[in-house]
Amino acid sequence: MDIQILDKTFVPYISAEEIQLRLKELALQMTEDFKDEECVFVGVLNGSFMFLSDLIKYYQRPCEISFVKMASYEGLQTTNEVRQLLGLDVDVTGKTVVIVEDIVDTGNTIEVLCELFNRYKIKDLKIITLFHKPEAYTKTITLDYIGFNIPDKFIVGYGLDYNKQGRNIPEVYQIK
Repeated sequence: MDIQILDKTFVPYISAEEIQLRLKELALQMTEDFKDEECVFVGVLNGSFMFLSDLIKYYQRPCEISFVKMASYEGLQTTNEVRQLLGLDVDVTGKTVVIVEDIVDTGNTIEVLCELFNRYKIKDLKIITLFHKPEAYTKTITLDYIGFNIPDKFIVGYGLDYNKQGRNIPEVYQIK
């Protein structure tokens, strides 16, 4: 069933069940990959809050969790300028940092985050994104874990918004 958010119509795209199944797979892979690591999962607000919350429930190793807040979107469009609005509140020295992004399209935010974390004396840096738009990606930075590769179309739900609305929808919708 289509939904209306503000002035846009969205159609069903990825169900809540599909998302949870993929999160379990990703978390199990990461549990295996990080078995000897001291990890800090860093969610990129606001969009990653649901993704990180659900992902970490399936992750089977001790870890720390923190958040940073970056901004690069206005409405449906990227501004191509990334601003840091909220900083890190945990010591990442000597630890593996896992950047948790809701969606990677151009890669501008990931690039800024990599530059930020490379200033610290971290052990390793990994990136997980729930959604990746390969057609829009303009960077060479490796995305270590990808939930879903999707076309370059606007999506909403499961933490992602359209003009601050729709983050609370448990599944993902694509613009009609």
